Amino acid sequence: MDVVVWLTEATWPACVAGVRRLVPDDARLTLLYVASADLLGVAGGAAAGLLGRGRRPSQPGGSGALDDLARRSAHELLAEAGALLGREARQELRAGRVERVVVDVAAGADLLVLARDGDGARLGPRSLEPPTRFVVDHAPCDVLLVAPDGSPTPSGRPEDGPRTPSGRPEDGPPAPP
Repeated sequence: MDVVVWLTEATWPACVAGVRRLVPDDARLTLLYVASADLLGVAGGAAAGLLGRGRRPSQPGGSGALDDLARRSAHELLAEAGALLGREARQELRAGRVERVVVDVAAGADLLVLARDGDGARLGPRSLEPPTRFVVDHAPCDVLLVAPDGSPTPSGRPEDGPRTPSGRPEDGPPAPP
Protein backbone atom coordinates (compact mmCIF):
# COMPACT_ATOMS: atom_id res chain seq x y z
CA MET A 1 0.00 0.00 0.00
CA ASP A 2 1.39 3.41 -1.03
CA VAL A 3 0.46 6.19 1.40
CA VAL A 4 1.03 9.92 0.96
CA VAL A 5 0.94 11.95 4.17
CA TRP A 6 0.35 15.66 3.51
CA LEU A 7 2.06 17.72 6.20
CA THR A 8 1.48 21.39 7.00
CA GLU A 9 2.87 23.50 9.80
CA ALA A 10 -0.41 23.34 11.72
CA THR A 11 -1.44 19.74 11.18
CA TRP A 12 1.65 17.54 10.84
CA PRO A 13 1.55 16.12 14.41
CA ALA A 14 -2.05 14.94 13.89
CA CYS A 15 -1.17 13.38 10.54
CA VAL A 16 1.78 11.51 12.04
CA ALA A 17 -0.37 10.31 14.95
CA GLY A 18 -3.05 9.16 12.50
CA VAL A 19 -0.51 7.19 10.47
CA ARG A 20 0.94 5.58 13.59
CA ARG A 21 -2.56 4.60 14.75
CA LEU A 22 -4.27 3.58 11.52
CA VAL A 23 -1.85 2.83 8.67
CA PRO A 24 -0.40 -0.70 8.42
CA ASP A 25 3.28 -1.07 9.28
CA ASP A 26 4.11 -2.51 5.85
CA ALA A 27 2.75 0.54 3.98
CA ARG A 28 5.20 2.55 1.87
CA LEU A 29 5.02 6.09 3.21
CA THR A 30 5.76 9.42 1.57
CA LEU A 31 5.79 12.50 3.80
CA LEU A 32 4.81 15.42 1.57
CA TYR A 33 5.30 19.11 2.28
CA VAL A 34 4.29 21.68 -0.32
CA ALA A 35 5.68 25.22 -0.19
CA SER A 36 3.05 27.63 -1.42
CA ALA A 37 4.21 29.52 -4.49
CA ASP A 38 1.65 32.23 -3.69
CA LEU A 39 3.00 32.74 -0.19
CA LEU A 40 6.62 32.97 -1.35
CA GLY A 41 5.57 35.42 -4.07
CA VAL A 42 3.78 37.67 -1.58
CA ALA A 43 6.72 37.57 0.83
CA GLY A 44 9.17 38.34 -1.97
CA GLY A 45 7.00 41.23 -3.15
CA ALA A 46 6.80 42.62 0.36
CA ALA A 47 10.57 42.44 0.72
CA ALA A 48 11.05 44.19 -2.62
CA GLY A 49 8.61 46.91 -1.57
CA LEU A 50 10.35 47.47 1.74
CA LEU A 51 13.88 47.31 0.40
CA GLY A 52 13.42 49.15 -2.86
CA ARG A 53 13.13 48.16 -6.48
CA GLY A 54 16.86 48.25 -7.13
CA ARG A 55 17.62 45.12 -5.09
CA ARG A 56 18.39 41.89 -6.84
CA PRO A 57 16.59 38.77 -5.49
CA SER A 58 19.89 36.98 -4.87
CA GLN A 59 21.01 39.58 -2.32
CA PRO A 60 20.42 38.89 1.38
CA GLY A 61 16.84 39.72 2.24
CA GLY A 62 15.67 39.16 -1.34
CA SER A 63 13.41 36.36 -2.51
CA GLY A 64 16.41 34.00 -2.77
CA ALA A 65 16.93 34.28 0.98
CA LEU A 66 13.20 33.75 1.57
CA ASP A 67 13.24 30.66 -0.63
CA ASP A 68 16.23 29.31 1.31
CA LEU A 69 14.54 29.98 4.64
CA ALA A 70 11.31 28.32 3.48
CA ARG A 71 13.23 25.30 2.18
CA ARG A 72 15.19 24.90 5.44
CA SER A 73 12.01 25.19 7.47
CA ALA A 74 10.27 22.59 5.31
CA HIS A 75 13.19 20.17 5.60
CA GLU A 76 13.15 20.61 9.40
CA LEU A 77 9.41 19.90 9.50
CA LEU A 78 9.85 16.78 7.35
CA ALA A 79 12.75 15.56 9.50
CA GLU A 80 10.85 16.12 12.74
CA ALA A 81 7.77 14.35 11.36
CA GLY A 82 9.93 11.44 10.17
CA ALA A 83 11.56 11.12 13.58
CA LEU A 84 8.20 11.20 15.38
CA LEU A 85 6.78 8.65 12.96
CA GLY A 86 9.48 6.20 13.96
CA ARG A 87 9.50 4.19 10.73
CA GLU A 88 10.88 4.47 7.26
CA ALA A 89 9.29 7.12 5.08
CA ARG A 90 10.35 8.93 1.95
CA GLN A 91 10.39 12.72 2.34
CA GLU A 92 9.24 14.88 -0.52
CA LEU A 93 9.35 18.66 -0.71
CA ARG A 94 7.47 20.33 -3.56
CA ALA A 95 6.52 23.90 -4.42
CA GLY A 96 3.55 25.26 -6.29
CA ARG A 97 -0.16 25.71 -5.85
CA VAL A 98 -0.57 23.56 -2.76
CA GLU A 99 -3.88 21.85 -3.49
CA ARG A 100 -2.93 21.00 -7.08
CA VAL A 101 0.45 19.59 -6.07
CA VAL A 102 -1.10 17.40 -3.35
CA VAL A 103 -3.69 16.00 -5.76
CA ASP A 104 -0.98 15.34 -8.37
CA VAL A 105 1.27 13.50 -5.90
CA ALA A 106 -1.70 11.49 -4.58
CA ALA A 107 -2.41 10.21 -8.10
CA GLY A 108 0.04 7.35 -7.57
CA ALA A 109 -1.07 6.50 -4.04
CA ASP A 110 -3.59 4.14 -2.48
CA LEU A 111 -4.25 6.45 0.47
CA LEU A 112 -3.82 10.14 1.25
CA VAL A 113 -3.60 11.17 4.91
CA LEU A 114 -4.42 14.76 5.86
CA ALA A 115 -5.86 16.63 8.82
CA ARG A 116 -8.67 19.08 9.43
CA ASP A 117 -7.29 22.61 9.41
CA GLY A 118 -10.30 24.89 9.73
CA ASP A 119 -12.78 25.58 12.51
CA GLY A 120 -11.90 22.93 15.06
CA ALA A 121 -15.00 23.52 17.16
CA ARG A 122 -17.38 21.64 14.90
CA LEU A 123 -17.64 19.24 11.99
CA GLY A 124 -18.76 20.33 8.55
CA PRO A 125 -17.51 22.39 5.63
CA ARG A 126 -15.84 25.01 7.81
CA SER A 127 -13.65 22.40 9.47
CA LEU A 128 -11.57 22.40 6.27
CA GLU A 129 -9.75 25.37 4.76
CA PRO A 130 -10.37 25.85 1.00
CA PRO A 131 -7.15 24.11 -0.19
CA THR A 132 -7.90 21.11 2.03
CA ARG A 133 -11.51 20.99 0.84
CA PHE A 134 -10.23 20.99 -2.76
CA VAL A 135 -7.87 18.09 -2.00
CA VAL A 136 -10.63 16.07 -0.33
CA ASP A 137 -12.99 16.72 -3.24
CA HIS A 138 -10.43 15.92 -5.97
CA ALA A 139 -8.24 13.22 -4.40
CA PRO A 140 -7.70 10.37 -6.87
CA CYS A 141 -7.37 7.84 -4.03
CA ASP A 142 -8.87 7.01 -0.66
CA VAL A 143 -8.55 9.76 1.97
CA LEU A 144 -7.91 9.43 5.70
CA LEU A 145 -8.99 12.68 7.35
CA VAL A 146 -7.77 13.06 10.93
CA ALA A 147 -8.78 15.63 13.52
CA PRO A 148 -5.87 17.59 15.01
CA ASP A 149 -7.26 17.87 18.54
CA GLY A 150 -9.63 14.93 18.69
CA SER A 151 -13.03 14.76 17.08
CA PRO A 152 -15.50 17.56 17.75
CA THR A 153 -19.16 16.81 18.27
CA PRO A 154 -21.48 17.44 15.29
CA SER A 155 -22.69 20.75 16.75
CA GLY A 156 -19.49 21.62 18.55
CA ARG A 157 -21.33 21.55 21.89
CA PRO A 158 -20.58 18.92 24.51
CA GLU A 159 -24.23 18.66 25.55
CA ASP A 160 -25.29 17.14 22.23
CA GLY A 161 -28.57 15.36 22.48
CA PRO A 162 -32.10 15.64 21.11
CA ARG A 163 -32.91 19.15 19.89
CA THR A 164 -36.02 20.99 18.83
CA PRO A 165 -36.31 22.38 15.27
CA SER A 166 -35.21 25.80 16.61
CA GLY A 167 -31.92 24.30 17.80
CA ARG A 168 -32.73 24.25 21.53
CA PRO A 169 -32.04 21.12 23.53
CA GLU A 170 -35.32 19.36 24.30
CA ASP A 171 -36.58 20.55 27.69
CA GLY A 172 -33.73 23.01 28.04
CA PRO A 173 -32.77 26.66 27.61
CA PRO A 174 -32.01 28.15 24.20
CA ALA A 175 -28.76 26.93 22.66
CA PRO A 176 -25.92 29.45 22.41
CA PRO A 177 -25.39 30.89 18.91
